[in-house]
Amino acid sequence: MRYGFTTGSCATAASKAATYMLLTGKLKQNITIKTPKGILFHAEILEITRSEKEVTCAVKKDGGDDPDITSGALIFSTVSFADEEEKTSKQHNGQLSGICVEAMQEKQAVIHIDGGKGVGRVTKPGLDQPVGNAAINHVPREMIEKEVQEVCALADFCGVLHITISVPDGERLAEQTFNPRLGIVGGISILGTSGIVEPMSSQALLDTIKVELNQKKAEGYGIAAVSPGNYGLDYMKKTYDYDLDRSVKCSNFIGDTIDMAVDIGFEKMLLTGHIGKLVKVAGGIMNTHSKEGDCRMELLVAASVRNQVPYPVLEEILQCVTTEEAVRKLDACGKKDAVMQELLSKIMFYLNKRAAGKMQIIKDGVALDYSEEEATKILSEPEVTAIADIKMGTAEATAWGCDLTYDYVKIKADYRS
Repeated sequence: MRYGFTTGSCATAASKAATYMLLTGKLKQNITIKTPKGILFHAEILEITRSEKEVTCAVKKDGGDDPDITSGALIFSTVSFADEEEKTSKQHNGQLSGICVEAMQEKQAVIHIDGGKGVGRVTKPGLDQPVGNAAINHVPREMIEKEVQEVCALADFCGVLHITISVPDGERLAEQTFNPRLGIVGGISILGTSGIVEPMSSQALLDTIKVELNQKKAEGYGIAAVSPGNYGLDYMKKTYDYDLDRSVKCSNFIGDTIDMAVDIGFEKMLLTGHIGKLVKVAGGIMNTHSKEGDCRMELLVAASVRNQVPYPVLEEILQCVTTEEAVRKLDACGKKDAVMQELLSKIMFYLNKRAAGKMQIIKDGVALDYSEEEATKILSEPEVTAIADIKMGTAEATAWGCDLTYDYVKIKADYRS
């Protein structure tokens, strides 16, 4: 499947092209940037408007084979020189930030990034950007800064540039997102941690997960290392220096991934992820996509009640828009560790419940050895799935038993062959 590129990548490409045209005076109809994932984005530059002091251009959002509501939207960037009056005023009034002063001392350009029409503005705390800022997340900001600085260095420019990202259709598009609920008003967010949009077609993704799990098993790994997304993978790498080639990204399909790992024969599974995803598992939600269910704050509050978190804090948690903000409130009242332990216990309960009750009895037409202790544990589950892989095609059948009286079952329970 074909991947696409994030709104952050589009904003970066447009900003780089506009900066190039502003500083060189030359037309630029195609531009290349490097995404954080390391994949190059070759973007066509559209809707170009140029003057001596300002250049505006756009890049069309391409969602690849998993388009979202922003696919096809034009992401504009306007790059302009700072007014001399503005620069002089800020220098005299001491309003230049530490970053700006440092940039000037290192003879770099000073770059101000803001949002224009159709880019949302943050009105509630706890998000990636502080209240009042344009909803342009930190990774896209870093991408824009990096690519624009490269152009400035080539042009030997060390002045001040203003960059404004806008999406003409953004306000309408935002109505179909979670932005209004999150307290982001006036438009969409400019997002992207990797710079690319990886295809999320359900069946294709499940097939990919299964292929990767089979590969890891064939390579001799007894533990399936799984993460829903980039946050979990980054944590595994930074905290434990884990070899990410051994891991599998399961996206929102935690339950399905457990089923496949059990069927393939993994002994254990290591699941690492962001609390915003994993807290849902504490409620038995095995597909963590927001359209399947979102009770993050309710689950946090339930765990908090069981750990005597003060009532006013419970009310504050219910008003939080992100789990990070809720965790900070728990930390402030000294209950974070207790509540996290409570949630972990519930998460483990549901993960083990999903993994239990599945026993493979035949593989490649040959009966498998089994542990009676493990079989007893599995057969104690309310529902049991017996997997008979006889490599003879696909078929379904219904088996009817008889004489299922208590005495008959008791007699049969003593049989071992």
